[in-house]
Amino acid sequence: MERILYILFLSVILVGCTKEVDIEIPGFEEQLVIDGRIEPGLPPVILLTKSQEIFATSDINAFMNSFVTGATITVSNGTDVVVLDEICTGSLPPGVDSIAAQLLGIPVDSLTNYNICAYTTLNTDVWGEVGKTYDLTVDYDGVSYTAQTQIVQPTSLDAVFWKPEDGYVTQGFSWVTLSDPPNQFDAYYWEVRRLNGADSDPMFEETYSPVFDDEFFDGLSFDFWYENPFTGDSEYPDSVRWHYALGDTVVIRFSKLDRDVYEFFEKKHMQLQTEGNPFATPTNIPTNIKGGALGIWAGFSPSYDTLICLP
Repeated sequence: MERILYILFLSVILVGCTKEVDIEIPGFEEQLVIDGRIEPGLPPVILLTKSQEIFATSDINAFMNSFVTGATITVSNGTDVVVLDEICTGSLPPGVDSIAAQLLGIPVDSLTNYNICAYTTLNTDVWGEVGKTYDLTVDYDGVSYTAQTQIVQPTSLDAVFWKPEDGYVTQGFSWVTLSDPPNQFDAYYWEVRRLNGADSDPMFEETYSPVFDDEFFDGLSFDFWYENPFTGDSEYPDSVRWHYALGDTVVIRFSKLDRDVYEFFEKKHMQLQTEGNPFATPTNIPTNIKGGALGIWAGFSPSYDTLICLP
């Protein structure tokens, strides 16, 4: 009886302490989203879309209707200024199709199924070069948006190797040795793709947390590992999940980023990892674009390694 009375007493107190809270959600304001990329030896590729309201319908039609055409876009490397051409997915030139596929997350052979237009150029004067800075200007609907990015000096991995993990003989992670340049800011972006014959991956894939900087290891040499993003789904058994199999051939694309590009992708992936967590701190994704648009103009400086998964 005492326990019941105690519970009732607490219930009365808790009910009496409740307070109605009104949360005013700001109205949705549509914004231009700029998703641009440039890397050595390849042309700039820009995709334009419109931002979507969080509660808006999310399907293929909404996705297709979000794309923007009719803009005037220029890229400058400090010497040359080139106006980009608007080219649709059915007529993308070689090299550009792979970049557009990576930006969209669509396999190259599926691009022709979608009427998506990107902005690029065959004029090699503004194709990516290590050490250069690239200025982007987007003029659309009477508003001008600008951004700047660098293709920084790449840092190659010292070594790549595979070894079994967690007591398994035929499953393991990809291991690498990195020597970080001292006394400077360095940020890295990790992507992988398996070349396993008929089971080859169609494009490079990010790992769970692909972006990091050298805040805690500036100037150091050390080993670290990354998981296999292609076997991370719960459908895979624990013995296979996140692992590379003995005999896999893995291409590692290890890119350097400037600080602004790093900040964008680091916050973006932080938001993705905490999605749905009510206790996570809200994250605003920064941008290097001026003028009121969202998105990123990103210079990537990759180095490539091939890992054969053998002891």
